[in-house]
Amino acid sequence: MTYYKLEPLVLQAKSVYNKGMEKTILHCDLNNFYASVEQKLHPEYDGLPLAVCGDPKQRHGIVLAKNQLAKKAGVQTGEAIWISKQKCPDIVFVAPHYNEYVKYSKQVFSIYTQYTDRVESFGIDECWLDVTGSKKLFGEGKEIADTIRERVKAETGLTISVGVSFTKTLAKLGSDLKKPDATTVLDKAHYMDIIGDMSPSELIMIGGRTAKKLSDLNIHTIRELANADRESLRYHFGVIADNMINAAAGIETEEVKRFDDRSVPKSVSNGTTTPRNIENIDEAKVVIYSLAELVAVRLRQYGLLAQGISLAIKDPDLNWRSKQVPLPFPTSNAGDIAEEATKLLSAIHSFSDPLRAITVGAIRLIGKGDWQPSLLDGDTEREGKLDESVDKIREKYGYHALTRGIALGDELTGNLHEDDDFRPFHQSKNS
Repeated sequence: MTYYKLEPLVLQAKSVYNKGMEKTILHCDLNNFYASVEQKLHPEYDGLPLAVCGDPKQRHGIVLAKNQLAKKAGVQTGEAIWISKQKCPDIVFVAPHYNEYVKYSKQVFSIYTQYTDRVESFGIDECWLDVTGSKKLFGEGKEIADTIRERVKAETGLTISVGVSFTKTLAKLGSDLKKPDATTVLDKAHYMDIIGDMSPSELIMIGGRTAKKLSDLNIHTIRELANADRESLRYHFGVIADNMINAAAGIETEEVKRFDDRSVPKSVSNGTTTPRNIENIDEAKVVIYSLAELVAVRLRQYGLLAQGISLAIKDPDLNWRSKQVPLPFPTSNAGDIAEEATKLLSAIHSFSDPLRAITVGAIRLIGKGDWQPSLLDGDTEREGKLDESVDKIREKYGYHALTRGIALGDELTGNLHEDDDFRPFHQSKNS
């Protein structure tokens, strides 16, 4: 894990933080992050529309990210490569480099922690910062936001958009209003004048389907949602009604987590769509063991053990089936996980038809220190030491420095890579 050293001034700022104070919260969003990093890696493409895409041969031929020029041409995240090519004939497609994204994300995160100890990630490219206790040292929220923007640009070559507000929800909305490389302030006195006529779907917790249901109830704007009858909305939405109204009304009690807080996931899973169909049990084992390896490493990073295993499979017609089972004893060993997952596969699939995708999950997680092995649990101590040795080698030389023999060089596992979902990029990254 990466730990960040706080500057002495920030340590002073912690002492003046008061939970009763009106908060000043920033939401910092790296602009077109994947594409911006790729632009730095490929200066020969400066001035050209660029999109980051998965490999079409691996059935991931969609746009993962695009730069501003591609965006202006109408290219959209998630659309097929051939559609983007029609919209923008001179577009350049590049493969993702996840390790580079993690590297840049760490650099930017390190800048954030020099202004406050309350930094909470929201994915690899977004963070909330509570700078309430830092204003006497670094200025008001907008001044801090502008300073951070300039530092990120100068030290990494990337740009960020920053929303400044008094709740996490409104700060997030603010960062979306002006892009790229801008600061937007939504203060308590004037925020409704700026966002009041926007659709409720602009709020982070409200999706298109919920916004449509609100519209059917004659609630079309954030202002209308803020003034909605709570009892009526509770009837239609249940407990989330109050959360939606509070978000629109600027009422929030949720704290920005400290940068070193570590959320414990309820489950850990890895899945893959294979480059060709999985035709038999032997091919399925190759994929399962590779996925189990990734799951096991993540469990050990979190200091967790699995008390159960889940398996989900998808056939070529895109039909999903899943099953889970408890384990005889808690484990973070890839072999144990793969063995049980293989048994689950045999219980739900006969290979009269091939498979397109497999996901292996660890469930019912407990802390490693919460379990005391007995003499009946097998040679878990020896396996644990071996796993620790493997982890150290991979930490030093990269994940693929050691590969299980069953998966060595196999085409079915070609699109399993060490990405930001596999290795948490800082202490508070969660699953």
